[in-house]
Amino acid sequence: MRRKCFYRFQEGLATGRLPTSLYRECALQLGPRPIGSQPGKNGGVNKPWAVVKHVRVAGPALVGALLEERSIRYIEYPMYESPDLPSITDIGGLAVMGGPLHDTDDFPYAHLPRERTLIRETVTAGLPMVGICLGAQLLATAFGSEVFRGRPETGPGRVTVTEDGARDPVFGPVGSDLPVVHWHQDTFDLPVGAVRLASSPMYENQAFTIGRLAYGFQFHAEMSRDQLPMMQAEMPEGTAPSGEHMDEVEAVGRKMVGSFLDLAEG
Repeated sequence: MRRKCFYRFQEGLATGRLPTSLYRECALQLGPRPIGSQPGKNGGVNKPWAVVKHVRVAGPALVGALLEERSIRYIEYPMYESPDLPSITDIGGLAVMGGPLHDTDDFPYAHLPRERTLIRETVTAGLPMVGICLGAQLLATAFGSEVFRGRPETGPGRVTVTEDGARDPVFGPVGSDLPVVHWHQDTFDLPVGAVRLASSPMYENQAFTIGRLAYGFQFHAEMSRDQLPMMQAEMPEGTAPSGEHMDEVEAVGRKMVGSFLDLAEG
């Protein structure tokens, strides 16, 4: 069975067709799906990054693309398929993506407490970690903050970089007024010791850092025009950004993610 799954997985990856039925059939045989072909240089001594996904449509996007450009392997952990998460000893970095779940939904989403534990272990170990949208909320609550419901903030928008953000190696190089995509309703308090990096008129905690290598982005800067069809299908009617706005977001996102990976590899 394992040999059969291996060859079917390889064929699926080569053709770009990896159906859910095949994933489910072979997941226990092969484990999580590796992306990329060569180990990268990062704080995990050539270990692959873990990318935690909560819904199929919220993938790593530019984070994954830039990891691949640097020949850094990553493994996707789709929580909607299996609650399995890696051990801290097996990863070189961690990216936790977004989704419609609420950080407080420990029931029925029993994987959320274990995600917080993995986040806390990653940051404590000095490994690079980025949380986006729900991932940022999980980073905040992993270090003792509370998440609470606010007003919906959805669609194309901008965030303002704080004075601390202007001195930050990830936010400083991209300017003071950043194009982003908003797609959330929950928000959070900053953890003790965290530094606020960006705000919007509706929510002051749009981005923060804990230590040198852990970042939380409430907004989306990891998306590009490639995700526009998904946003048009999934976002509330009339709130999806334009292609031109997404080109601006991608330009900023590439710089931010690139600077973050520079830190991770430094």
